Amino acid sequence: MSDGVTSYVRTNRARWNEISDDYQRFNAPRIRGQAFTGDVAWGLWGLPESELDIFGEVAGLDILEMGCGGSQWSTALARRGANAVGLDLSERQLTHSRELQQETGLTFPLVQASAEEVPFADRSFHIVFADHGAFSFADPTRAIPEAARILRPGGLLAFSHISPLYEITVAQGGDHASRGLVRDYFNLRLFTDADGLVSANLPYGEWIRLFRSCGLLVEDLLETRPKADPSLTGRQRADNEWARRWPSECIWRLRRSAF
Repeated sequence: MSDGVTSYVRTNRARWNEISDDYQRFNAPRIRGQAFTGDVAWGLWGLPESELDIFGEVAGLDILEMGCGGSQWSTALARRGANAVGLDLSERQLTHSRELQQETGLTFPLVQASAEEVPFADRSFHIVFADHGAFSFADPTRAIPEAARILRPGGLLAFSHISPLYEITVAQGGDHASRGLVRDYFNLRLFTDADGLVSANLPYGEWIRLFRSCGLLVEDLLETRPKADPSLTGRQRADNEWARRWPSECIWRLRRSAF
């Protein structure tokens, strides 16, 4: 990593190192199995890739996961024949990735770096993606150009993140959506969450203008909706009911121009 990293990058690296073990343990029931089955699912609500068809066929493709965490996604794609590479800011997260590689026997390159300063040559990958990964925590105005740079012409950039609409219903420093607009929609670029991480987002128009400036064409924006689940209780039930009415997550599907 470059010594010239900004303060929020240092903060996120330190914070992910602190919370990585708890994060991996808490999310294991939701994300661990896909590393062994290859059946990946998007977002907090676990919407299957087999239904959304964001990627299509991945066998033989060079694919970079930006913010791979424990590499459950990359492992699943490697199981499906992709030439996967995992990148993460946190060395502790990459320790979990290496442990999973030892357990599964599926190995691929793991790189510690910021999504804002990616150590790959131009036009290195067919697909760059993240499921609530690096694009949720890196400055979009730096990370999106890097992703576009390392994509091959016609390559796919796909990533999920929290909906801008959801963001403006959460009070500064809070961790739960309300039914009112409580934050400035036009000031979403970088902000500190209740867990101490610095998150990133943009208004929809700014996302689109940024994509266009990087030669990325918008193929789709999926504002995902969870299935109703009456078995949920408490906070999970409230979050599910909220996301059934308004989008809490979205997935961008973008294509680099062929020129």
